[in-house]
Amino acid sequence: MATARALRRFLDALYLAGGVIAGGFLIAILLLIVAQMVARWTGHVFPGATDYAGYCMAGASFFAFAYALNHGAHIRVSILLSALGRFRWWGEVWCFGIGTVTATWFAWYAVRGMLVSRRWNELSQGLDATPIWIPQLSMAAGVILLAIAFWDHLIRLIVTGRHGITTDLTDQAQGE
Repeated sequence: MATARALRRFLDALYLAGGVIAGGFLIAILLLIVAQMVARWTGHVFPGATDYAGYCMAGASFFAFAYALNHGAHIRVSILLSALGRFRWWGEVWCFGIGTVTATWFAWYAVRGMLVSRRWNELSQGLDATPIWIPQLSMAAGVILLAIAFWDHLIRLIVTGRHGITTDLTDQAQGE
């Protein structure tokens, strides 16, 4: 039981870390936009700022996925699940199963694509000429984190009967 609690704390901390990293990427976007504005006002050019902001947007999005899933911020099919009545558990297993398979498949190919880009030394098309595997790294890490979150919730649902996603709407629908 102590091992399960330690694992739960570790996974929750991992999802929170993903949310914090996503927040850091959003702050980086803000700083890039401000730096680009200051450069423009002073008659200078900040080459690649738009590309860097795009990389940060991808990082913010992918790192936020697991945190958002864990807090019920993803689009869910709660109305349909509620309509299933006593078969709700089977519907949730189906939904988490599809999400788990999809996220795992996406994680596999995100890592594979990043490694291929690194091996071929691909560079971005923008003015920055950044090795493309660097921004792909944040995408791959974020989608791996999402796959872990889906596996976590699917296994928890099968073992305990509850998925662990915390929202007021979910709790009301489950009669708590």
